[in-house]
Amino acid sequence: MEVKGKVIQLLALQSGMGKKGPWKKQEFILETQSQYPKKVCLSVWGEKVDQYNLAVGDLVNVAVDLESREYNGRWYTEARAWKVDKIGGGGSAGAPPPDQEPFYSESASSEDLPF
Repeated sequence: MEVKGKVIQLLALQSGMGKKGPWKKQEFILETQSQYPKKVCLSVWGEKVDQYNLAVGDLVNVAVDLESREYNGRWYTEARAWKVDKIGGGGSAGAPPPDQEPFYSESASSEDLPF
């Protein structure tokens, strides 16, 4: 599954020692760029944290694996990014992607409103 959007927040880097040695995880919030934007929390693990070097404002295309695990009768789902491609230098805030038209017209006057 692929998700495209803008990185709007980087959460604190997490690290620790596991059975197989040290680990680290970086979670980030991605906002999709569509008529009805959605926010998605994704995680990057291990050496990919340094490889992708994400920053707030980056436009990215992310390949995601979804996985759910059961623990004490509850289910937990993680969206793990396994591939991140940067699209551009962040672009301007609020501008629609080049392949989409804006939902509203900046030249519309109040007389053009349907209500």
